[in-house]
Amino acid sequence: MSPTTLPAAGPEHGHVTFLGAGPGDPGLLTLRAVEALSSADVLVAEHEVLDVVRAHARPGVAVVHPDAGPSSDSLPGTGTPQLTVVDGASTTVGLPAVRDAAHLVMEAARGGRRVVRAVSGDPGLDTYAAEEMLACVGAGVPFEVVPGVAAAVGVPAYAGVPLRDAQGADVRFVDARTASDRCWTEVGASDGTVVVSTSLDSVAAAAGELVAAGRKPDTPLTVTVAGTTTRQRTWSATLGTIAQTLKQAKVLPSPDGGRPVIAVVGERSAAAQRDQLSWFESKPLFGWKVLVPRTKEQAASLSDQLRSYGAVPHEVPTIAVEPPRTPQQMERAVKGLVTGRYEWIAFTSVNAVKAVREKFEEYGLDARAFAGIKVAAVGEQTANALIAFGVKPDLVPSGEQSAAGLLEDWPPYDPVFDPIDRVFLPRADIATETLVAGLIELGWEVDDVTAYRTVRASPPPADTREAIKGGGFDAVLFTSSSTVRNLVGIAGKPHNVTVIACIGPATAKTAEEHGLRVDVMAPEPSVHKLAEALANFGLRRRAAAQEAGDPVTRPSERRPGARRRRTTT
Repeated sequence: MSPTTLPAAGPEHGHVTFLGAGPGDPGLLTLRAVEALSSADVLVAEHEVLDVVRAHARPGVAVVHPDAGPSSDSLPGTGTPQLTVVDGASTTVGLPAVRDAAHLVMEAARGGRRVVRAVSGDPGLDTYAAEEMLACVGAGVPFEVVPGVAAAVGVPAYAGVPLRDAQGADVRFVDARTASDRCWTEVGASDGTVVVSTSLDSVAAAAGELVAAGRKPDTPLTVTVAGTTTRQRTWSATLGTIAQTLKQAKVLPSPDGGRPVIAVVGERSAAAQRDQLSWFESKPLFGWKVLVPRTKEQAASLSDQLRSYGAVPHEVPTIAVEPPRTPQQMERAVKGLVTGRYEWIAFTSVNAVKAVREKFEEYGLDARAFAGIKVAAVGEQTANALIAFGVKPDLVPSGEQSAAGLLEDWPPYDPVFDPIDRVFLPRADIATETLVAGLIELGWEVDDVTAYRTVRASPPPADTREAIKGGGFDAVLFTSSSTVRNLVGIAGKPHNVTVIACIGPATAKTAEEHGLRVDVMAPEPSVHKLAEALANFGLRRRAAAQEAGDPVTRPSERRPGARRRRTTT
């Protein structure tokens, strides 16, 4: 059996996987971790870990929080943690009223269930994981361990702080909460790198312990909070100045002082070196909260691109898709596909693919019904939706991904080579006539069919509306004129500190008509070029701040009422 092959769960005792969820970035989960999560029946995890792992769990997996309190996540009057379902359904699985995680894991595994016990970082460094493993042994429950990236290693890597160099100095790891006097004495007498796990309000005390044990007060020190996430912040100082540095940065005193941090002490954490190696916090849109006014399905690849730039995308649907008021026209067209009425079918959106696919499923058809029909897609995203349906498009624009770009490559009707002169065009009810007119001019007959209707979406939650109007977002991406009109209509006008990015001149004009100042415009009408243009804007903004000797801040961190300079790109 391969080391990564899941062993079979026992019919009575089940099986438990102790899984390291890493320090916070979901991208640091191992392939083995994803494999284990995909087959889990029950997830046992604290809330912060659950946010990292639940995306890889299958629909229907039950989730239990070991730290659930009797008044919040417990069944009333029982003290029993409530299990919720990842796909949003309301499901409760009863467990005995026991409070420690070891018993929760044991009970969850009963009946042959496969349990994943996810912990922050690596299970080998978790305070209680070994105890829970011993409980498994005592109960005869088979288990396995999937290592994860430990915070003490992953966080310095994301902060741009190497722990070793060619000289191969020692690296010591210290948990300040449990470190003994002897431990401080040993690391204080060493000249190696010390990685200290502590809390924000205890950093200065840990620095004092090291100085008292023999480290020089001018020894370089870096402190990182929320490491490997887009909330990460790192401060560079020395053992003697760290308390003053955090005070000047207005980080302390703070009610959030108990947040965990990783401090790295030693010459390799010198500020000059970190300035060169800080790859994560130097991303062009690091920490920017970017509003994407599209549905999750439409925004998936765009949001992934924004995350690669360090941004935090927030999808807000501005358009809802509904079936056509009269379905007969669509039904006739789909039947025409099967009976050979069409030479071509042209898809101008992902929603059009979805509408045809749903109608196919209604009739018990699949991708084989496209046999003998040429298929066109207006762009890459639409083509990917077709490929997911099992259809490889015959025509995708080689240039501009638009109706005009599609017409540039569309062949004219030729009665010698084209036995049928008709094109099926499933579209939205508000689609423009550019493609229809162009196809007719090329000699084709067009069945222009309303496959779906677009209506204004419901307003987003109140906190999102307040963030839009109050400057809580750093940027907004507008991908069409309708997204401008609809967002303003359902949520209000973005604050004047928010960077406005538009996909093209028509969208920019609509934004300006609504009183918005456009900062960024895509060089060509593509959502990916739009995200790239915003990233370039962020890079220039960062460089300008550094050149002026100013701190690098996000647009939402500007002073209220501060004037904005127009820098359209």
